[in-house]
Amino acid sequence: MLIGVPTEIKEKEYRVGMVPAGVKALVKAGHGVLIQQGAGTGSGIPDQEYAGAGASLVAEAAAIYGSADLIIKVKEPLAQEVALLRPGQILFTYLHLAPAPELTDSLLKSKVRAVAYETVQLDNSFLPLLSPMSQVAGRMAIQAGARFLEKEAGGRGVLLAGVPGVAAGHVTILGSGTVATNAAQMALGLGARTTILGRNLKKLAGLDALFQGRLTTLALNQQNIEKELTKADLLVTAIYVPGSRPPQLVSRKMLGLMKKGAVIVDVAIDQGGCLETSRPTSPSAPVFEVDGILHYCVANMPGAVPWTSTFALTNATLPYCLAMADKGLEAAARQDTALFRGITLFDGQLVSRQVAAAQDKSWQPLEFKK
Repeated sequence: MLIGVPTEIKEKEYRVGMVPAGVKALVKAGHGVLIQQGAGTGSGIPDQEYAGAGASLVAEAAAIYGSADLIIKVKEPLAQEVALLRPGQILFTYLHLAPAPELTDSLLKSKVRAVAYETVQLDNSFLPLLSPMSQVAGRMAIQAGARFLEKEAGGRGVLLAGVPGVAAGHVTILGSGTVATNAAQMALGLGARTTILGRNLKKLAGLDALFQGRLTTLALNQQNIEKELTKADLLVTAIYVPGSRPPQLVSRKMLGLMKKGAVIVDVAIDQGGCLETSRPTSPSAPVFEVDGILHYCVANMPGAVPWTSTFALTNATLPYCLAMADKGLEAAARQDTALFRGITLFDGQLVSRQVAAAQDKSWQPLEFKK
């Protein structure tokens, strides 16, 4: 199979879909790999490393889309990239289609076979291709929140760590999964008073044990959210429902409970966000203010640390790339239910119930021809 890796063109997106080690593994397995010139530069990977691993370097993205059977990306394709996709071509990337009906429609028209990293799911519900970036995003959420809490950046002027004689800042995290765990680790490491609210009591018990009582855990309900909003200097929303929009847990009216200059980092923004007032932002303009509360809603946070993020992501994606290249998508998905769950669009059909529900569209379960 011929695999193509184009340069990412989303604003401030410096990651790349494949590292040289992945190229070497694919070439060793008998496949061809096309890498767009400069695709790895933002992640600190020069073209010569790809060439040394056996890739063919291509100047233009159109040449990659025009010949590759499998396109490996990081972020959802923009309009000019969708126009290059071909019927039957496999697209393997983060898609986050639930809040993006126009992108869904254009991908359906392209008749591409789209596999979303974020919905590849093991039988135990673990999301192996989302987890690495959730780890990064959770840790970055605290860094970003701490930066925008500074007065010069528009925040309250609170140091999350505090100092002797002055209370540390208060961090509230909604969710109990990978993003939440990593955010809590960072917040506690700084010395912030930290509370996690989650619905899964078993996970809350695990977090309590993991952090040896340094973390406050509460059930995620309206009353507890409202109490925490009155305390929070930094609110991190970390709710993810595979393939679907997350619930909106904080209304605009509830912002009135927060201290002026408090910061919200909505990590769930790539699926639509957990706040009524959230809207996607970009790294060049990452925050906006509503009723005195700063909102940080960058949808590709891990792109700001591309060296770490690229290698973490491709460690996880490579086995699936190899399986699809070796067997084709259909055979690989028949043998691997996790990969099967990741298929969102197939030959012009929407096959994700979750995306269909989020967009009020019709769908049909994927059934391969015998």
